[in-house]
Amino acid sequence: MTVKSAPRHAEMRQFSQRDNELIVGDLSLSTLAARVGSTPFYAYDRALVEARVATFRQLMPASLQLHYAVKANPMPAVIQCLAGLTDGLDVASAGEMQLALDCGLAPERISFAGPGKSDSELRRAAAAGVVINLESEGELRRLAVLAEELGCNPKVAVRVNPAFELKASGMQMGGGPKPFGVDQERVPAMLEELGQIGLDFQGFHIFSGSQNLRAEAIIESQNKTLELAINLAEYAPSKLRTLNIGGGLGVPYFPGELPLELDRIAENLDQLIALAKSALPGTELIMELGRYLVAEAGIYVAEVIDRKESRGTTYLVTNGGLHHHLAASGNFGQVIRKNYPVCLGNRLASEELEEVTIVGPLCTPLDILASKVILPKAQPGDLVVVYQSGAYGYSASPHLFLGHPAPQQVLV
Repeated sequence: MTVKSAPRHAEMRQFSQRDNELIVGDLSLSTLAARVGSTPFYAYDRALVEARVATFRQLMPASLQLHYAVKANPMPAVIQCLAGLTDGLDVASAGEMQLALDCGLAPERISFAGPGKSDSELRRAAAAGVVINLESEGELRRLAVLAEELGCNPKVAVRVNPAFELKASGMQMGGGPKPFGVDQERVPAMLEELGQIGLDFQGFHIFSGSQNLRAEAIIESQNKTLELAINLAEYAPSKLRTLNIGGGLGVPYFPGELPLELDRIAENLDQLIALAKSALPGTELIMELGRYLVAEAGIYVAEVIDRKESRGTTYLVTNGGLHHHLAASGNFGQVIRKNYPVCLGNRLASEELEEVTIVGPLCTPLDILASKVILPKAQPGDLVVVYQSGAYGYSASPHLFLGHPAPQQVLV
């Protein structure tokens, strides 16, 4: 089907173009593909990551600490880059902890969260000296036994499951029954037990939700977070040194979504930090961000290997798909499938346009990268680009499904 014009995705202006090609890391996409050597691949633009952190720093209060949540993109080169740009790293497994330690960070700048830490992971974290976010009374008791065996006094924080939720959140991490953290009403008793055991108490981690594009919802959640921390601090065995207020800052993926109004959040944080200085003197406020720092700096690139017609629908069949990019296929939490923004990266514009559905090589109808999108007429060898792919792409996908090779990753 040939059409006269194609809608332009207003949000995909972070990458420039030259000679009708997408530019990534100052390289044309075709040059980058030749340098990588094969498709599919993920590419992350270092300058875009640096610019995102710089903009955040410029807007936010100077005393606000910025941590990178490694789970968003644990590629070692990306972690190394952000270790030098942020104030700390937050990890969710012993594997991620090792990647963070390999960056040369002081252990106290690394925090370890997760509701199912094994004894082996707790032992490794205690021996390394990272801050362990306790998720239950049972975890506290297991860590106490291990610490005695090791002859160390591990740094710990209590992850709190608040009674409130982050409204309009893409993924709820707090409020109601949750496997994450300790219900706020149980925290005072746990803090008393922690004091009796004598572990090195650092503070609280209160994380309500993620992928939120409503500034007013984030502001409300951050206000409630500080209020809760002030109340719980009365039961703490020692003064709070840190308060991790989580993240939740979203990025636009789908039509109709607008970028987050960060300046409004920054203005409110100015007031919260002033209140914290009075009510919780000496406490560092930490914002933990993953997706917000890296998502828009990354693309996924797959090559068209065939085009075919089926009862009025034109399919572009690529060598990439849900086994590489589960989120773009709609099978990573979407209730109703929506397209990530896509383009033909080696031919951004053309007078001849068509409506196509982009699929991968897998023998499943779920293997869809984009449905009914308008692009320049494509041929085998063209490069399909999926934007907004810097977070929860490579590492959140089932690479072993059907035995196809895994994609490559590059930071440029």
